[in-house]
Amino acid sequence: MFKKLMIKPAKIFLVTLATLLISMQIVSAQGKSNLNRTVLLENKVEFPSNNINAQIIRVTFPIAFKTPWHTHEGPGPRYVVKGKLKVIEGGKMNIYSVGDVFWESGNLMSVENIGDDLVELIIFELAPAN
Repeated sequence: MFKKLMIKPAKIFLVTLATLLISMQIVSAQGKSNLNRTVLLENKVEFPSNNINAQIIRVTFPIAFKTPWHTHEGPGPRYVVKGKLKVIEGGKMNIYSVGDVFWESGNLMSVENIGDDLVELIIFELAPAN
């Protein structure tokens, strides 16, 4: 009626050994990885609500473009992919260029492309959900 399945000890040993060798190769490859992790910006944030709308927005600024004074719905990090920006926020002026990361508070601000090329900016915005 039912057939008993018998696994020979030699087969169990070979399967266990193969699994062990594969695991060792994976761990060894991970140890030799050229992975480089660098924290570019860290900022503790206290949210007024547990409901946050997180957005990643790509913005491009033409040459010599200057925004009017404005605010964003929420704070968050900004990453300059291309170009050079002058940012005035909270009475402070900063210049950011390719590879720079900065924290925007959500306060009144102005941004200007002061470079010789298009600016590309990635905005990570953390705003209250509606």
